[in-house]
Amino acid sequence: MKSSPLYDVFLNHPCFDSIKSCFEKNAYAKFHVKNVQGTQNALLAAHSVKNIKRPQLFILQDKEEATYFLNDLETLTHTKVLFYPSSCRRPYQLEETDNANILLRTEVLNSLHQKKQAIIVSYPEAIFEKVISQDELKNFSLEVKPKDIISLDFMTECMEEYQFERVDFVVEPGQYSVRGGIVDVFSFSSELPFRIEFFDEEIESIRTFDINTQLSKETKTKVSIVPQFPIFSDNAKESILEFLPKNSKVWIKDTESTKEVLNNLFEKATKHFEGLKNNPIKHLEPDTLFLDGNSLLNQLQHFGLVEFGYRFYFQADQQFEFHSSPQPCFNKQFDLLIDKLEESHNKGYRNFILCSGKEQQNRFENIISDHEKEVHFTPLILSVSQGFIDHQLKICCFTDHQIFERYHKFRLKTRFADKQAISIKQLTSLKAGDYVTHIDHG
Repeated sequence: MKSSPLYDVFLNHPCFDSIKSCFEKNAYAKFHVKNVQGTQNALLAAHSVKNIKRPQLFILQDKEEATYFLNDLETLTHTKVLFYPSSCRRPYQLEETDNANILLRTEVLNSLHQKKQAIIVSYPEAIFEKVISQDELKNFSLEVKPKDIISLDFMTECMEEYQFERVDFVVEPGQYSVRGGIVDVFSFSSELPFRIEFFDEEIESIRTFDINTQLSKETKTKVSIVPQFPIFSDNAKESILEFLPKNSKVWIKDTESTKEVLNNLFEKATKHFEGLKNNPIKHLEPDTLFLDGNSLLNQLQHFGLVEFGYRFYFQADQQFEFHSSPQPCFNKQFDLLIDKLEESHNKGYRNFILCSGKEQQNRFENIISDHEKEVHFTPLILSVSQGFIDHQLKICCFTDHQIFERYHKFRLKTRFADKQAISIKQLTSLKAGDYVTHIDHG
């Protein structure tokens, strides 16, 4: 796992090493981590998951915080982090489901089912929804690999049984196409579709490919084709925690707050269910479909647990406290920033300015060079959500967007949301005489 320069600076942090050592000694221990500031939580997570082969689930307080944490973790570790979002906005409102989110959720479940090492980031509204059971997932998945003997007719029948739509070219999950001895399938378990090439009735090769360019991306030794699971079906349901192997580690920020959110959601679901009793369509009870706060606490007892934030619930086997403070507010006043940098330097602290790009780095260097005094700092091109000051390592990390009071936008992959849009290359290649169909008017 490659790492960023900032991560390398924190390799020898005393708290980081102590926590990781405790993880390795007792997989089921429960820890409290106090006074973690800014991006330190992602730095701690990056250090703790490195070289650990069991899944790790991180539960943040809401979707926005979870996405910022996911972005920070990906930036610091340069590794794939799975996002587990909610699939619908309101309980029992099937028409409000989000296909992109269903793909992300299925990708997580499939990864856990195949016992892969996984780093998963989520939030209360997402874990509130129960999912299809592991036995059901196994029954509804088709695993194929090169050299398998499968007829094209059998493959087509499976796709129809899974309610995949047959199209000329796949553009989103739940579609497949057949051209001669090639079957393209967009499974709900993968962000890219699979191209399965047959030689007679033997699978010759399996590759992922880019929808816009149709070019192959990666050769696969085995893939799992998974359909979209009915969210409110009569099939057995279980929570995401029941998918986790027992030696997994769960990280949760403010357990009490998460419990309250789940109980409030469950109460709303119960009221909505009461209003549906006269509906001719039968609906499952809320406790079959959703997870309340008390059930979450009962399930968390069976895992190794790291609680961080401000409120804790479980009795800790060990506590760790950081000596940190958040990045101060400079109100765009560079004199205040320069004074703080010099004050920190005189106290023996190392100053880092984290810039979102080379342009921002040059901007800082030009501003500082216009100042009369020599200013000590190291610029790093690293886009993270929040700065902080670590008083144990004597390190100040200030982000450019907080200094300039600029909104820091999180990046959330929607996977296939842009696949149907015409590319710039296609647009610029249009010429007189080409036929164009309008999306509304034909």
